[in-house]
Amino acid sequence: MTRGLVLALLVCALAATPVVAQQIAVDYHDESAMPEGTEGARIQLLLDAVNENDVELATRFHEEHLSAEFKEQFPLGVFIETFRDIVRETGGIDFHGIRTYEPPRDDHTVVIFKDRNYESWQAFVFTYAEGTKPDGPLVRLGVAPARTPTNVEPEGPLTEEEAISRAAAFVERLCERDLFSGTVLVAREDDVLFEHSCGEASKRFHAPIDMDTKFNIGSMNKMFTATAVMQLVEQGILCVHDTIDAYVDTTWLPRDITGRVAIKHLLSHTSGLRSYFNDTFMNGSRLRWRELDDYRDLVVGDTLAFEPGTDWQYSNTGMFLLGVVIESVTGENYFDYMRQNVYGPAGMEDTDCYDMDCPVENLAVGYWRSGDCPSGWKNNYYEHVVRGGPAGGGFSTARDLHRFARAMQTGALVSRDYLEPMWTVQFDRGGPGGYGYGFGVDDGPAGRVVGHSGGFTGINANLDIFLDSGYVSAVLTNYDMAASPVASKIKQLLARVE
Repeated sequence: MTRGLVLALLVCALAATPVVAQQIAVDYHDESAMPEGTEGARIQLLLDAVNENDVELATRFHEEHLSAEFKEQFPLGVFIETFRDIVRETGGIDFHGIRTYEPPRDDHTVVIFKDRNYESWQAFVFTYAEGTKPDGPLVRLGVAPARTPTNVEPEGPLTEEEAISRAAAFVERLCERDLFSGTVLVAREDDVLFEHSCGEASKRFHAPIDMDTKFNIGSMNKMFTATAVMQLVEQGILCVHDTIDAYVDTTWLPRDITGRVAIKHLLSHTSGLRSYFNDTFMNGSRLRWRELDDYRDLVVGDTLAFEPGTDWQYSNTGMFLLGVVIESVTGENYFDYMRQNVYGPAGMEDTDCYDMDCPVENLAVGYWRSGDCPSGWKNNYYEHVVRGGPAGGGFSTARDLHRFARAMQTGALVSRDYLEPMWTVQFDRGGPGGYGYGFGVDDGPAGRVVGHSGGFTGINANLDIFLDSGYVSAVLTNYDMAASPVASKIKQLLARVE
């Protein structure tokens, strides 16, 4: 879902057990019946408020059903603003039932519904003070994605034509409702089956988006950086078991860190290093960071959260340092090296880390909804560094991402022997999917799917490479978190193709 829905009904403890549990619990059961009494009336009031876009009903819900402490944390003005986000982004909600778990969660009610815009399963999570369910006031209220209900029949198979037709209708509906602005491409190997563009690259000048519009791809640069590193490994210049003290000097990090961190740890987010989006970054001018050397003051104070190789933690700093390694062993500027060894060979003519203070033709500006501006939108000019780098912030197009996927699939960039560790989970986190070397890895109904997503204020992007079926899906947007639901829907549809 988009950012507004993911953060809808924001509470301080949204990540507490009921929300997390409803996503990962194995033992759960759904009943399609509305509870009686106060609990049922409370649920129905919230459903009616959303479906009728009725601020008076939403106000009544806030006044009658939230605890005094919760109202203080979540005052009426904030509640109504969030309520309006939910109305806009769901397009209405259809009640399905109540979810229960084994063992029971006595102080929670999990309300399963399907939203009408994205056709996705979601859950409202009502939390009561201990011993006050079902009549007591709510001390928390959350919303989260939900697993498919247990009392819903599995969806049947589709032909490829049917799947693409449904994907196209889904994307076009979101475009019409201004919930998506960007480009979508679906291909089977080299054959493009569907591509669509909509929205504006610049709301200031009403410049339309087309299939050649360049979008900020966030963390998807990690795939490109990992590809360059594995090329050097294949050439025998690097080894994934090398510790980085030979390439990253003490002006970056002390040797008691670099001497324990190996290249494989940086590639797989198992280094224990953290993120350079720290206080120094937040309080600094975005113009300060352009070349890799400029990032020293963002990295120098980092410490290890755990012994390298013993745990997993997403690390922008770790992936960034792979760029430093590339510069060290090649003697070349990172950005030049990427153009010559990844973007160029793959035919990615519209992909780069552009200097944002220089005009770039047909480049999309990122936006998110905000009441701070008369238009209702705010741009992300001042949110990111002036130039992206090894860990993220570059630009690409849906067609270039398709070219990159095909170059990887055919071994044009990295041979099959060296692709395998990139597309193999390197650390078992105890759940479905995981991370290889610079690529996310998912083994699910769609088979083995590898790729990466990217997100930052005002942008979202996703590339899925379906290794078993040969499909490729690329989704790019200049709206906050608007690519994720589109990519998920496409994956679900392609998983049903027989």
